[in-house]
Amino acid sequence: MWMETVRCKGPYNFDAALDRLSMDPIISLNKIEKSIKVPFVINDMPNVIKVKAIGTTQEPAFEISGNEEDIKEAALKRMGRIFRWDFPLQDVDMHFQKTNIAKIFEQHKGTPIVLEFDLYNCLVKCIIHQQLNLAFAHTLTTRFVKKFGYEVEGVWFYPKPEVVAGLQYEELRDLQFSGRKAEYLIDTSRLIAEGKLKLAELANQSDEEILKNLIKIRGIGPWTVQSLLLSGLGRPNLFPKADIGIQRAIQQHFNLEKKPSHDEMDQYSEQWSPYLSYATLYLWRSIE
Repeated sequence: MWMETVRCKGPYNFDAALDRLSMDPIISLNKIEKSIKVPFVINDMPNVIKVKAIGTTQEPAFEISGNEEDIKEAALKRMGRIFRWDFPLQDVDMHFQKTNIAKIFEQHKGTPIVLEFDLYNCLVKCIIHQQLNLAFAHTLTTRFVKKFGYEVEGVWFYPKPEVVAGLQYEELRDLQFSGRKAEYLIDTSRLIAEGKLKLAELANQSDEEILKNLIKIRGIGPWTVQSLLLSGLGRPNLFPKADIGIQRAIQQHFNLEKKPSHDEMDQYSEQWSPYLSYATLYLWRSIE
């Protein structure tokens, strides 16, 4: 058993991060204890890493703990990446104080973008969530993980792409997947399992390169790629204009009679770059 204390620059509102993560029923967290258990696979071995907040929003600090000493450094690096402790939110906060959504940023100050725990898991969620309301999307994802994944120390791990690649479409349709969505998920997993799609290489590619390459895959469109870039890779300047939640949030914030057009969204968001991803997150938070 090992434990390490990590500190980062404030503001960093871990309570707000847990609140948003708690919408996903597959994630193991404790709001009262201010902790979360993260599934971490390294060298094909599953590990559970616990992250517990022990500081404040202005002076954030965290206890990170795990069982295997030999994975400590890799786990600390990965947790830092997932929870974005190296990305100063003070710069983001100061930027948005002078914009047309300053009020939203004041209400949700210090809310970080927390990445999905694994890039393949993120892609799976993005495909499942396509054109579904959030509640049913989480239900479908939970069914999928509990049927084909596995549990360690009370924490659920997504199945590996090799496992999903070996499934039949009917097995997903039995969980209420649509026929096409079952095909998209299994066929994409087969590309990964066969080495034709190398997710590990995406981190070294530009947003434009990733979009250009991934939309060639059946079932992956711009919304899915943008979601992967934002939630999986943590790219800071993404604005998924096709996202219904973003449209609703802008309509509500600016008191519009109907959902904004893409041109109108471009006009409203002119002030938000180079942190469009944070505008996206905070707009989501404003209606959640």
